[in-house]
Amino acid sequence: MGSELELDEARARFVGLYDRLKDELLQDPVFDLMDEARRYVEEMLDYNIRGGKLNRGFSVIETYKLLKDGEDMSEEEFFLAGVLGWSLEWLQACLLVLDDIMDNSTTRRGQLCWYKLPKVGSRAINDGVFIKGSIHKMVKRYFREKPYYVDLLELSDEIALQTSFGQMLDLVYSHESERDLSKYNMPAYRRIVQYKTSYYSFYLPIACALLLHGEKPENFTDVKNVLVEMGILFQAQDDFLDCFGDPEVTGKIGTDIEDHKCSWLIVQALERGSDDQLKVLYDNYGKDDPECITQVKNVYKELDLENAFFEYELSSYAELLSSIEDLPNPAVQEVLKSFLRKIYGRKK
Repeated sequence: MGSELELDEARARFVGLYDRLKDELLQDPVFDLMDEARRYVEEMLDYNIRGGKLNRGFSVIETYKLLKDGEDMSEEEFFLAGVLGWSLEWLQACLLVLDDIMDNSTTRRGQLCWYKLPKVGSRAINDGVFIKGSIHKMVKRYFREKPYYVDLLELSDEIALQTSFGQMLDLVYSHESERDLSKYNMPAYRRIVQYKTSYYSFYLPIACALLLHGEKPENFTDVKNVLVEMGILFQAQDDFLDCFGDPEVTGKIGTDIEDHKCSWLIVQALERGSDDQLKVLYDNYGKDDPECITQVKNVYKELDLENAFFEYELSSYAELLSSIEDLPNPAVQEVLKSFLRKIYGRKK
């Protein structure tokens, strides 16, 4: 997108759009918010939408700029890309609010999960639904006259549905009554991640930029396939950091082991473990007991899964880079390489 300075300036402009979009939502006559409700909604939006890395949202602007192949973005183009970017951050906030409740998580982005605040509790469920519903207001306000408006809505709704399906798969596999480690394998893991992570975190930002640029995302199936694989690598990194990451850096305390999650680590352990190690995993995985969690982590260490992950990350990077360089469009290649550079070797 240019020099580091230009990138920082563009990111600052993007961040600056948040207050405008939030204020427009709060002032929308459809809500007729009383002062107390207005204060609550504003705090809820700020708490859950701000504070993230903004990679998904800003990627819409970066991708659109790269698709223009060196041409400057007009003020309107930047603004529209920014609105779509923030709509993705709104969606991310909705998913995280609800995901934290379902996973019984404690912290997110270095602070208590929204539902853990004493004044919030179960009303966070409705807050998540509100955040999701407000996305349509934002998109309608600025895109209803655009020729790709219907395509944009269909894309957003389809990926939101796919993401919900991925979350459902994740919960079905980890639900207490269904817990069976024999079902945990790489095909099952890939299917969960493809739907829960890849589509909304990697494909959606690119698809939004393509629509804004006048392209049809369905003409870029090969790009979608690369992004799905990138999402699987990203989730494997998350799974690794959940166990081996530093909470001071990641901003959250890992709970995959006690939540019986179908994670990259448990799938690898089941494939590599001896009979004795498998017995330890079957006896202890999914139990919210510090000693059980330690037993599982000890097996991970015995199997040297930390180094196994680093080898996997390196080989995935090489395979993705090769797939990207096989694509015919140089601008799209640069978009995908930019994504890959951001996630490779990340610590949070």
